[in-house]
Amino acid sequence: SIKLVNISSKISQIKNNIPNNVRLIAVSKKRSNSEILDAYQAGQRLFGENNALELKRKYSELPDDIKWHMIGHLQTNKVKYIAPFISLIHSVDSIKLIKEINKRAKQNNRIINCLLQIHIAVESTKYGLNINQINEMIVESDKLENIRIIGFMGMASNTNNTAQINSEFAQLREIFNNYKSANIYQLSMGMSSDYKIAVRNGSNLIRVGSYIFEKSQKNERNN
Repeated sequence: SIKLVNISSKISQIKNNIPNNVRLIAVSKKRSNSEILDAYQAGQRLFGENNALELKRKYSELPDDIKWHMIGHLQTNKVKYIAPFISLIHSVDSIKLIKEINKRAKQNNRIINCLLQIHIAVESTKYGLNINQINEMIVESDKLENIRIIGFMGMASNTNNTAQINSEFAQLREIFNNYKSANIYQLSMGMSSDYKIAVRNGSNLIRVGSYIFEKSQKNERNN
């Protein structure tokens, strides 16, 4: 089908444009199972969701070897739904959340990998830590046995100003480089509109959704 060719060609196009050490997360929030399966058929195995209940449902309905990433704001009362299977939580932004993830991971006899979400955008979005909170979060997580902080995540401002986006990503790269170690090695930056800038700034996890799943105009006319 045109749709399959479209999704799969977009995925290979991105993968051909990024270095080998960068992994692509296909952001599948609000996408149907069949769209996700099209991407899966194209070899994609990492998928990102932003809603814990939608994530739980898709996990139960889709192939077992998909690695699911939680990329949206996670409320503490929703952790229990994804703790049994989640591969990586990108959006850790409070000590309360770290403790809850640890508790639910322990109940499921797992260690859950997490990224700290750092606030780098000019918009005063509610989520993300400021630089002064990072140490405290890492120290706190080191006391807990079932959670591991393995890196950072950030979202640039929603703007067409590439210089601004570049400087926000550069800021997060600098933070990441200060903490980088054998244990802290993941940097999640970049979405459909800005992943190329993110990769130039050292991102090794990119979260791309609309570029993969929304049909390009060319195919709309051909349908």
